[in-house]
Amino acid sequence: MATDFNLIHRTCKLVVLLCFLHISVTVFFYVRSMDIRFSFAQNQQSHSNLSRSSHGLPSVSNSRTEQPEAPTLKAEENQRSEPDQNPKEKQPEKCPETSPLLVGPLRVEFNIPVSLEQVKKDNPNIQPGGRFKPKDCLALQKVAIIIPFRKRDEHLKYWLYYLHPILQRQQLDYGVYVINQDGDEIFNRAKLLNVGYTEALKEYDYDCFVFSDVDLIPMDDRNIYKCFSQPRHLSVSMDKFGFRLPYHQYFGGVSSMSKEQYLKINGFPNNYWGWGGEDDDIYNRLASKGMSISRPSGEVGKCRMIRHTRDKQNEPNPQRFDRIAHTRETMHKDGINSLTYNVIQVEKLDLFTKITVDVGKP
Repeated sequence: MATDFNLIHRTCKLVVLLCFLHISVTVFFYVRSMDIRFSFAQNQQSHSNLSRSSHGLPSVSNSRTEQPEAPTLKAEENQRSEPDQNPKEKQPEKCPETSPLLVGPLRVEFNIPVSLEQVKKDNPNIQPGGRFKPKDCLALQKVAIIIPFRKRDEHLKYWLYYLHPILQRQQLDYGVYVINQDGDEIFNRAKLLNVGYTEALKEYDYDCFVFSDVDLIPMDDRNIYKCFSQPRHLSVSMDKFGFRLPYHQYFGGVSSMSKEQYLKINGFPNNYWGWGGEDDDIYNRLASKGMSISRPSGEVGKCRMIRHTRDKQNEPNPQRFDRIAHTRETMHKDGINSLTYNVIQVEKLDLFTKITVDVGKP
């Protein structure tokens, strides 16, 4: 029995030893195969990077978490967002809707003589021809001021004296055009306004037109000489009428229209010779095209008229009432589309452009 037990014991030890040997050999070959596969993968990766490098392509990293270099991205971002530093290409901002330079009510007097030399000295930024535009911002409108004129030099001095500072404070891109009727034929205000519109557009791409009598001065610079969504009557309350509107349809004195509004009514009539009637004709034209008159308040729209006697060859027009009654019939053939005149002289003076024209006779 003892002999059998010893035999069994030795046999078990041998089996255990063989098992341990088998396991050791298995582990050895498994680890070796892992080393071979890792080396092969590294060789393949190196070969791939070498191939990409030879074709000018970036190598592929074996780290899946590697990110592009942050400084490089930041530099590109800064390069894209960096503002243009070239001052020549930088555009000024638009002027505000309400100019911060306005002062409100003004004192207007005509008892102190003024000279063109003094007006020029007081307004050094006015360019030849009466042109001005703001330096610090881009004006919202390009405005041509049209003044029908004949033998009113003293009135014109006061107009320039008061209006140039006002228009500059209103931050307008503007030009002043004095349309002088040549000769001694009967005066034709509306036709001169048509001439002013036409001649001003030959010089600049104006989009707004203010038509002003030479003897009317605004008493508040908040009464902006610009265009609005509807035709604008600017001389709302004159001292001549006790600072009241004489009648609702009144459109005389100073008014403004955009280019589109003006063309929609075919401009102004050319056949009103002498005083009166053309303003009512213009009102009828606007009403027939579905437009209404806009106005500032009576306080802001105050203005003063330079007192004077009526000019010779500007007597009341006896035909005005008959012509006004037929505006709707005549407006399509009498206006800017039928305008004829001859330019005699164009003078680019310090404070205004003077255009002398022959507008014919009745």
